Amino acid sequence: MSEVPVSGASGPDAASPFGPPVKRSVTIAGHQTAISLEPIFWAALRVEAVRQELPINALIARIDLDRMSADPAPNLASAIRCWLFDRQAAASDKNYSQ
Repeated sequence: MSEVPVSGASGPDAASPFGPPVKRSVTIAGHQTAISLEPIFWAALRVEAVRQELPINALIARIDLDRMSADPAPNLASAIRCWLFDRQAAASDKNYSQ
């Protein structure tokens, strides 16, 4: 994915978790695909990629591989949202138990 700022990161949608989906083109295993996510999810994906020291494309590719093990496999945008939610829930549980 080219390093393009998340649409809505500044402006009227910046403070709102309800910004409309933004379509981005990413490359997974050498193939271009478009993903539509709300700005809050693009931002969370960017934060997680930095935390894992990965390019966003590489993180999306990992999520893509993980989703293929589900039966039935969800679409990629749904898998990204669920994966991010699961990461946040796990971090919250960890912080709560300490």
